[in-house]
Amino acid sequence: MYRCALTVLGAGSYGTALAMAASSRGQEVCLYARNPDKAAAMQSLRQNPYYLKDLPFPPSLHVTADLKAAVRAAPVLLLVIPSHSFKATLEEIKPLLAPKQALAWATKGLDLQTGKLLSTLAQEILGETMPLAVLSGPTFARELAQGMPTAIALASNDKLLTQTLIELLHTPSFRIYESHDLIGLQLGGAVKNVIAIGAGMSDGLGYGANARTALITRGLAEMIRLGVAMGATERCFMGLSGLGDLILTCTDNQSRNRRFGLLLGQGVAAKDALAQIGQVVEGYTMTDIVYRLGQKLQIKMPICEEIYAVLRQGKSGRAAAQALLSRELTVEE
Repeated sequence: MYRCALTVLGAGSYGTALAMAASSRGQEVCLYARNPDKAAAMQSLRQNPYYLKDLPFPPSLHVTADLKAAVRAAPVLLLVIPSHSFKATLEEIKPLLAPKQALAWATKGLDLQTGKLLSTLAQEILGETMPLAVLSGPTFARELAQGMPTAIALASNDKLLTQTLIELLHTPSFRIYESHDLIGLQLGGAVKNVIAIGAGMSDGLGYGANARTALITRGLAEMIRLGVAMGATERCFMGLSGLGDLILTCTDNQSRNRRFGLLLGQGVAAKDALAQIGQVVEGYTMTDIVYRLGQKLQIKMPICEEIYAVLRQGKSGRAAAQALLSRELTVEE
């Protein structure tokens, strides 16, 4: 039944880049695009003109809009879709899965309705015995697609799947590190997007490098507090999927979340900022989830709380910054 080594579901910039990396060594890879016209254009042009223009596909990369064919083309599926589409996609592919197939994802976020980890959601929908894996780390799609040096982390509930994915994705310029913290890997990828909005907002307000660095550092502390409360290890957040991804997302304008924050800091309304960016800004919706988790678990997360106040309660970025600075003095922890 299988003719490809890997199927990537999601032909945005990151999904395309991962498919290009996996097929760069001659492995047959299937890339699924939901829009038939876009899929046909990518297959014909041998590039993704919508997100990664002028970067040619390897010969062994195949694009299709046929979901059934894509799912059945490979023993391992890699979902690279926005977090708000994750649950619906799992439900859509469930009847198409074969008994021995495995699922991985590079989606960064949590379930929007419940705040659950995506691994929990996947087990509830697909069964607890389903081999699952998550990829997370500091990766900008264009740099990965261009073959620039990149490293990410991978965690799984199945050792064989871990080894399979490392073999499928590893290239001379793309290094995969095994992680043993499935919870921490997912939380790092979700919370860093919220902190990146704050970092962008700080720069948009003109507060400078000192403020940005302080925000990143204290944002990491909030990420660790939440993660440990949810069963992750503190060490995980000092790695690629925590500190590494946080630094990248907070400091480079390729980050949609940072650019969104920059626009907010410059006085642009949230809806107009989203329209200007024109792609999914994961941190915008993830702020609500992270805020609710912090409140539920009674975790001190003042940066995330202030970003929530800006996005949902109409607070100005300047007032949020002042609120953080005027908090009671305390010990660094």
